[in-house]
Amino acid sequence: MQTKLLVVAFLLPFVILTSCKQMSTKKMDYPLTKKVTQVDDYFGTKVEDPYRWLENDTTAETKEWVLTEQKFTEDYLSKIPFREKIMKRYKEILNYPKYFSGIKVGDYILFTKNDGLQNQSVYYIQKGLEGEPKVFIDPNKLSSDGSVSVGFDGFSNDKKYVAYHINQAGSDWQAIYVMEIETQKQLSDKLDWIKFGGVAWRGNGFYYSRYDKPVKGTELTVKNEYQKVFYHKLGDPQEKDLLVYEDKQHPLMYIGASVTEDERFLLIYKSKGTDGVEIWYKDLTTGMKDFRIVFPGFDLNYGIINNIGDKFLVNTNEGAGNYRVILVDPAHPEKQNWKEIIPEKPERLESATMAGGKLFASYLKDASTKIYQYSPDGKPDHEVPLPSIGSASPITGFNDDTYAFYDFSSFTYPPSIFRYDLKTGKSELFKKAGIKVNIDDFETEQIFYPSKDGTLIPMFLVHKKGLKLDGSHPTLLYAYGGFNASSTPYFSNSKIILYENDGIFALANIRGGGEYGEKWHKAGNLLNKQNCFDDFISAAEYLVNKKYTCKEKLAINGGSNGGLLIGAVMTQRPDLFQVCLPEMGVMDMLRFQKFTVGWGWTVEYGSSDSLKYFPYLYQYSPLHQLKDGVEYPATLILTADHDDRVVPAHSFKFAAALQEKQKGPNPVLIRIEINQGHGASGASLSKIIESETDKWAFMFYQMGITPK
Repeated sequence: MQTKLLVVAFLLPFVILTSCKQMSTKKMDYPLTKKVTQVDDYFGTKVEDPYRWLENDTTAETKEWVLTEQKFTEDYLSKIPFREKIMKRYKEILNYPKYFSGIKVGDYILFTKNDGLQNQSVYYIQKGLEGEPKVFIDPNKLSSDGSVSVGFDGFSNDKKYVAYHINQAGSDWQAIYVMEIETQKQLSDKLDWIKFGGVAWRGNGFYYSRYDKPVKGTELTVKNEYQKVFYHKLGDPQEKDLLVYEDKQHPLMYIGASVTEDERFLLIYKSKGTDGVEIWYKDLTTGMKDFRIVFPGFDLNYGIINNIGDKFLVNTNEGAGNYRVILVDPAHPEKQNWKEIIPEKPERLESATMAGGKLFASYLKDASTKIYQYSPDGKPDHEVPLPSIGSASPITGFNDDTYAFYDFSSFTYPPSIFRYDLKTGKSELFKKAGIKVNIDDFETEQIFYPSKDGTLIPMFLVHKKGLKLDGSHPTLLYAYGGFNASSTPYFSNSKIILYENDGIFALANIRGGGEYGEKWHKAGNLLNKQNCFDDFISAAEYLVNKKYTCKEKLAINGGSNGGLLIGAVMTQRPDLFQVCLPEMGVMDMLRFQKFTVGWGWTVEYGSSDSLKYFPYLYQYSPLHQLKDGVEYPATLILTADHDDRVVPAHSFKFAAALQEKQKGPNPVLIRIEINQGHGASGASLSKIIESETDKWAFMFYQMGITPK
């Protein structure tokens, strides 16, 4: 398999859009959604919110609305003649062994495997490299519909136990359990009301974070406040857990714990949102009574990789927008006492980890992974060989490990597990995906296009080899652009359906992400958020102008913050796209902070409670920028009833408003998944198959294309 990397700089900021066909003008007959009189006053600006009642998703009235919209959507999708054909082909593509997440724990190796069409991947265990893999945990046996998912939270430092969590129906709420690794014996421990936590082992137990039990019926919408750190001793009921840390003065705070591998230091991480931390520590070997601050918050990011004796090895963006690694003495944490271990580079340092006494730095080079090995004092050893341009997970492990694992994938390389020899520095394939499709038929190119202000933005394009630029290709343009998150090459079984139909997948690395460090992130958040939308619109214009596609064969897609992106650009440039697929979008930028953990996003967006940010949020909030008499693109909005991160009310209100205001024949549908949460993470494969099928069927149908 060869990956072609083509770099193109297109320097003209203005484009001429071409057209492929004409449409009729009759509007669909949508279900009628009740409107109420609700007006909010934001610093003298009156804002109507007629669909406020849809925020309460437990009322009989809202449930009836959901059922009505579900039926309307299903009636429409069921009439697409090739819907079942797409599903059949998707199942054929998916039906092969897939492997993920290899990890060495003492004498054992654990990894996940999906035989093909299992709803949830199964956790396997084997003894050493030559041992026979056996089932460790099978989530498929925990529910009849595949709606229960499992994830590891942490392994005890004696490598005897694993703490793992279970999620029900996609909710972020978790319950933690403990299993003995060698015997696979389930312990009696069960901890509830965990969210965004993990565990930090020490001695015969572990530290963990949890919230108070919410009032019954509000679990999926109530604002999450007062996260606390507890210590749990194995065998004890949760009621006996010891409260270790809380902040009664600041209810809207993420608070988590970690412990260094030698169990000497307990670390408390505090954050007001998704960016910027404060770290406190306690030396557990000296009888230190109170926590002491080592890194004050909350403007910068710090991550303690491990300790080297009495000092901390730290990954930070302090004084380094692309991040660097420093050594800090917590007893003397002043900057003048810091020692630089790995200086900042032109590339973004995505992660820094340790395994086998080695330090590994993972960088992004134009949104693709590069990994380098160092000694703990920062002396460079060598680059870790990767199969091709793509994405690799961090190399992690215990200090006494002799080998470790990492996952690798790209747009044209299915996810596989590689074993890395920590002594020789060599990689070899451990578990390989058994895909049946000839992926050598597809190729990847990377271009750089100018945004509205002239900034060059990278974009990956994936398609069949020998593509002719004649404007005829169905194209799906995707981006995320927020929260310092980087969009890197990944393998998608679903998109093979697009490639097989002469289509193109385009991934734009717009500002707001972390692909080029803190400057790239800051250029697309808070009062710079419009840059994200301009970057995405410019990507669409580039694809049309360069004849990869035409407006009538251009679809756009994004989820969560990416769903906000789709909502914003379709209201700003409804003429530019044929199909819009916003998933789990933050559509109401004036009220997102009032639900679950939405308050944590104010460091990224700002808040309508602030006079500084309200006018800016109001001018791009998708819900509030819908206008009467505008012909919007064909739109399939996707959400889920158990999404307690971006609550479905965002999509409910947006769908109701868009159906009301839509002019012309382009359909506006909302697809509401039951017993599923925020995105595909933890979702059953059968649900993913149905959702992906409907997206492709809807897209092709609106483009007038009958898939092969």
